[in-house]
Amino acid sequence: MAENRLQREMTARVMDERPKQWMQAEVLPEPDKQPGYAYRWIRVSTLNAPDPRNISGKLREGWEPVGIEEQPKFRLMVDPGSRFKDNIEVGGLLLCKTPQEFVEQRDAHFAKQSQNQVDAVDNTMMRQSDPRMPMFKERKSSTSFGKGI
Repeated sequence: MAENRLQREMTARVMDERPKQWMQAEVLPEPDKQPGYAYRWIRVSTLNAPDPRNISGKLREGWEPVGIEEQPKFRLMVDPGSRFKDNIEVGGLLLCKTPQEFVEQRDAHFAKQSQNQVDAVDNTMMRQSDPRMPMFKERKSSTSFGKGI
């Protein structure tokens, strides 16, 4: 009679054991990242009210929903009543990805826009400045050493 059992040394119970230390569960778990892509949770609804303006804006910016086949560990977390079938939606948030180049270009765009606004405010204030009472005073500090005897 042949036995189809594995020897005890070949099986490991380490994989079957639960963690030894309690940790609070994450509300939005971190996805397994593919190189070259940035991931983000994007709002599709608030208090069960759809937010089509937000999701359509993000889709136009280049974000694309992540399919459940790309992240199989989320299979049990997906909302059963989701409007986005075969995608990962948790609590009104949809997991999306975009190429890393898009994120860098977006960051550069908003950094430039922010710097232009700061420059505009500074120029407006300098235009209103009077030399007798300047709004900005260049402060310079210097260190001097005592003279030897």
